[in-house]
Amino acid sequence: MANHLAGGKVNIALLQESARLHLLRLLEKCDGTKAIVWDESLAGPVGLIAKYSVLRDHQVEKMYHLRHGRLPSTNVKNIIFITRPHIHLIDMIADNVHGEEKSGIRREFFLYYLPRKSLLCEKRLKSRGVYGNFTFEELPIDFFPFDNDLISMELESAFKEYHLENDTSCYYQAAQAIMNLQDLYGVIPRVSGKGEAAKLVYELMKKLSAEPQQPSQNTVSQIDHILLIDRAVDLLSPLATQLTYEGLIDEIFEIHNTTVQLPADKFNSDDEPNEIMAGKKQVILNSGEELFAEIRNKNFNGVGPVLTRKAKTIASDFEERHKQGVQEMKQFVARLPQLLAAKKSLAVHTAIAELIKEVTDSEKFLSSLQMEQEMMLGVDTDKVHPYIEDCIAHQEPLIKVLRLICLQSVTNSGLKPKVMEFYKREIVQTYGFQHILTLTNLEKANILKLQQGNRSYTVLRKVLHLTVEDGSEVAPRDISYVHSVYAPLSVRLAEHLVRPTGWKNLNDNLGLLLGPTVDEYQILPKGQSARRGSISSQSSHGDTTRTILVFFLGGCTFAEISALRFLSQKDDSCEFVIATTKLINGNSFLKTLFEDLPSSKSG
Repeated sequence: MANHLAGGKVNIALLQESARLHLLRLLEKCDGTKAIVWDESLAGPVGLIAKYSVLRDHQVEKMYHLRHGRLPSTNVKNIIFITRPHIHLIDMIADNVHGEEKSGIRREFFLYYLPRKSLLCEKRLKSRGVYGNFTFEELPIDFFPFDNDLISMELESAFKEYHLENDTSCYYQAAQAIMNLQDLYGVIPRVSGKGEAAKLVYELMKKLSAEPQQPSQNTVSQIDHILLIDRAVDLLSPLATQLTYEGLIDEIFEIHNTTVQLPADKFNSDDEPNEIMAGKKQVILNSGEELFAEIRNKNFNGVGPVLTRKAKTIASDFEERHKQGVQEMKQFVARLPQLLAAKKSLAVHTAIAELIKEVTDSEKFLSSLQMEQEMMLGVDTDKVHPYIEDCIAHQEPLIKVLRLICLQSVTNSGLKPKVMEFYKREIVQTYGFQHILTLTNLEKANILKLQQGNRSYTVLRKVLHLTVEDGSEVAPRDISYVHSVYAPLSVRLAEHLVRPTGWKNLNDNLGLLLGPTVDEYQILPKGQSARRGSISSQSSHGDTTRTILVFFLGGCTFAEISALRFLSQKDDSCEFVIATTKLINGNSFLKTLFEDLPSSKSG
């Protein structure tokens, strides 16, 4: 069990342990040596539940990513496929099984659906003639534990499936995930939400709660309130460049399942061999590392002073060994492993900070950021922006161009017809005719739209104080520090919700946000009660810290997570736990929506 998962108000380690037990029980059902073939999107997340060493103890000898064609040669008895229930993955599995049959070696095949099986997948297996080869199981893991206040479903295309394809299955899974959370931590007394997806998930929760449930072991609700936020309600936050330390690491290098890969030549050559792969250094990023826990949520401009202070402290600690007697030397030796670990951690984060600074000091990055911040402040949003025009002329990565155009569309509550026409024409002429489809998809998702006369962003910017021009980045007093001038709208909603008056003061303006508003109380099962002083007990002056689960339906950014953590530290009366369908940044958000975009970095 990972110690860093157990340090929050809600013990996320329980979720990890429950998921691990499910997996290991299924592995124990297969007698003999095993090879696991992963749906590639699951290999990393499942690693957060059970390390390879744990799987090896259960006779797992080989692990492969799922691919078309033949499996690599292996002499194991059992082959276990672990996959999401998607048809294209089932076709790959069928190819693998046919390949094994041709080899003439007898194997036992197992197919574990995560989290649940699908009738469509079973039909496809039958049509491919391999259904009878399998023993089937369900692996009911909904959330993967990322940190002591962060869990993710890792559903890459939830926003696209719902808002572009009208497919509600991902949010049915989200509702089931909440029900399973309630089995672990007690029924959540109060449910609030904003947006079509939030309303849908709450309605599905009500239907699921009407079905027979396992009796909960909890006599008191460990989570007082759940806030469901449809990503479509706040499309600006994922498009804005994140300026926190962790957010910039994700923007520039992309964090996957708490791990980032960085150029190995920028780090000390005496690193552990298992940390270096194919010229890349792998760094694990979670609150288990003291220094990272301290700097992860800071604006990048506030990171340098912390690293400098740490360097002086460590140098001073090592210097002390020359001035001590025998007893003091013993104490120093006892502390030495901790000091060496701190020194290594400092070296790693200093190197990462230097890599980030190379990007953030560049003219490209600063020009792009200046344009973003002008748009957020409502400057020159009505016309074709010279910087975007210049980016297109220099054939900057298309994803960067689209991200900026979409940001202009959102901050201007839509583009004027002439501006929209110009951007479309330039993109098609510069990047290719096929991107007419890309632009159509952006319009379907309401990220790129024509102005309808309703200037909702202008009103919301003032009412919710979405922009703060005189805030401090190094010693912040407001959540706007995560983007330097912009406070994530999603987090402003959470901030208002935990006030004694809740959203009542916003009632006149909530209608400017897309979709319906949810504010309901759930009936607690017999024997379970809401905690005294919690928001659910309708007391605004209680002596208990309220725990609010903020669930982003369609993905959330590291900047939004940092902003919620900032609120938790600022206000002793509430603590936030974050759940999301996926951790995203502006690039990954657009990439998952539109697969024909080339892979590229912003800035």
